[in-house]
Amino acid sequence: KVEIDKIMFRNQYDNDVTVWSPQGRLHQVEYAMEAVKQGSATVGLKSKTHAVLVALKRAPSELSDHQRKVIPIDDHIGVAIAGLTADARLLSKFMRTECLNSRYAYESPLPVSRLVSTLGNKMQICTQRYGRRPYGVGLLVAGFDEMGPHIYQTCPSSNYFDCKCMAIGARSQSARTYLERHLQEFLDSNVDDLVRHGLRALRETLPNEQELNTKNVSVAIVGTDTDFTLYDDDDVQRFLTGIEHEKRERGAPAPMDVAEGQDG
Repeated sequence: KVEIDKIMFRNQYDNDVTVWSPQGRLHQVEYAMEAVKQGSATVGLKSKTHAVLVALKRAPSELSDHQRKVIPIDDHIGVAIAGLTADARLLSKFMRTECLNSRYAYESPLPVSRLVSTLGNKMQICTQRYGRRPYGVGLLVAGFDEMGPHIYQTCPSSNYFDCKCMAIGARSQSARTYLERHLQEFLDSNVDDLVRHGLRALRETLPNEQELNTKNVSVAIVGTDTDFTLYDDDDVQRFLTGIEHEKRERGAPAPMDVAEGQDG
């Protein structure tokens, strides 16, 4: 009876994003953040010279191709997504427009921090105005500007964080554990080592019977003298070769994904 009362109590305050619960929570925003946790995992990490995104692609069915998980924004910026792909397409279009406006007005690329800040302002509107729902997608933004490489995480709550490394999506806690263990190695790593660390972290999110392959992995690199470059399909094989025969770090198998129906 207590559990039923809790559910009924919550249902009084989750009909609209503008309604506060007595505990000071916005349940619609929390539901949107759950959508991110159900998308397939993606990992971002950086060294002193480069930023890398590694994403796990998911096929909605055996009859369809794997969905795209990494979206280029500009020559110096790209994003990896977890959550609703349709929302990610809308936000990526907005980010591309902002980057184009900067190049047109100032003849220079838009700083990564300013783009993420503008994106946060746009996402915040949906958490405050009646009749709108929060964007159900989390982004890992990788970029390179005069300040060096960057990895930013954005949330449906419109919060954004400047990260040394980060993993989001389904079972991403296993990947974050790997990243925390090896954090000190990333800064001085070369590009290939950085990608291999990202692939090892991403592999931690998979069940034991599943492995990374050229069909379900995307890799993106940006950095010093390197425009944002996306590697898919056979181009990923040279990175996978370096970790093929290595054992996974975690002992317990990852649970099966409970949200195979989510977009990505």
